[in-house]
Amino acid sequence: MQNKERDTILPVAPLKIAALESCRDLAEKVNSHLIRMRKADEEHAESRKKSLHYRGYDAENFLLDINCPRFGTGEGKGQINESIRGTDLFVMVDITNYSLTYRVDGMLNHMSPDDHYQDLKRIVAAGISTAHRVNVIMPFLYEGRQHRRTKRESLDCAYMLMELEKMGISNFITFDAHDPRVQNAIPLTGFTNYLPTYQFIKTCFQNIPDLKIDKESLMIISPDEGAMDRAIYLATIMGVDLGMFYKRRDYSKVLNGRNPIVAHEFLGSSVVGKDVIIMDDMISSGESMMDTAKNLKERGCKRVIIFATFGLFTNGLDSFREKHKAGIIDYVCTTNLNYRTPELLDEPWYLEADMSSYLAHIIHNINSDVSTSDGISSALKIRDFLDNLRRNDDYEYFGTVID
Repeated sequence: MQNKERDTILPVAPLKIAALESCRDLAEKVNSHLIRMRKADEEHAESRKKSLHYRGYDAENFLLDINCPRFGTGEGKGQINESIRGTDLFVMVDITNYSLTYRVDGMLNHMSPDDHYQDLKRIVAAGISTAHRVNVIMPFLYEGRQHRRTKRESLDCAYMLMELEKMGISNFITFDAHDPRVQNAIPLTGFTNYLPTYQFIKTCFQNIPDLKIDKESLMIISPDEGAMDRAIYLATIMGVDLGMFYKRRDYSKVLNGRNPIVAHEFLGSSVVGKDVIIMDDMISSGESMMDTAKNLKERGCKRVIIFATFGLFTNGLDSFREKHKAGIIDYVCTTNLNYRTPELLDEPWYLEADMSSYLAHIIHNINSDVSTSDGISSALKIRDFLDNLRRNDDYEYFGTVID
């Protein structure tokens, strides 16, 4: 006889989130979305009362009590301070959060990506034996820029993934990986790479209401060859023109571990009088992005809007402030998937795309073993969003969009 319970979407196991201190703020927002989503889930209300499969489905809190204390020598350990037996565990970490510190022999050290990765492994090791399944959420991919070997050098990103696979994780979730082909290192383990394109578009149009979507008014720009896939996707779905810059480098020299850029060569149609969106995976020092913006302004574009999933700003904010004051950069939009300094959040040119609701939907779907593209597909949401923008000149649609 067919089990009617199976006609509904069942969670794999009770859901728990182990958020390291590096991403506690983001995890708390995700937790709030999950609590609200599941309490409002009327479709499964009766099943939750009758079936053990829904044990803990609409819990009051999904966040675990965990910590990673350190000894005076700098050595550490991971602790999970409550039972996780039989749970579907999601471990969250932000390896870019340098604001956290610890002491070694009385001296203050800021946490590096290596420190955060070690703490991640400690929590995975503490929970892997009793949890039903362990999933890792690492928005910024650890050593993602060291994804291929060009000479005698380490393959850090691939080794990290292999190490987590051997520890027994089931799924690895990341965002806008520098090169998602690194997943080939763990072909038998789940690896999912999400893009924040929809959140960028929504944030942009919410904060810049006079932005128009047509070939005469808007153009998408790739700052280099590596970002072309992102730019092509955005330009195609928005129905606007695409341009790109080619970085001409001096391969006879190595400066700060890379070949210096000699010039940025532009390939594309005229940008005169158009708003341009420059799209990339991250802003590190920002030098390349600012050179691209300056080049575009010299070519006569109207406004420069930068989309970058991760705003690292490793050289500080002064250069961006100067470029904004000079009219070279108009807006910079990044996500809240990584640590942002309080001063960045106060900048008039900075826009933030909130990814917490999207991440909550991803966790919910994985916990239920259903496709993470069903209902949260960026392409479908972007088309729906843009169609409504075109139909509503007053942009009232913003209040009805599902995050």
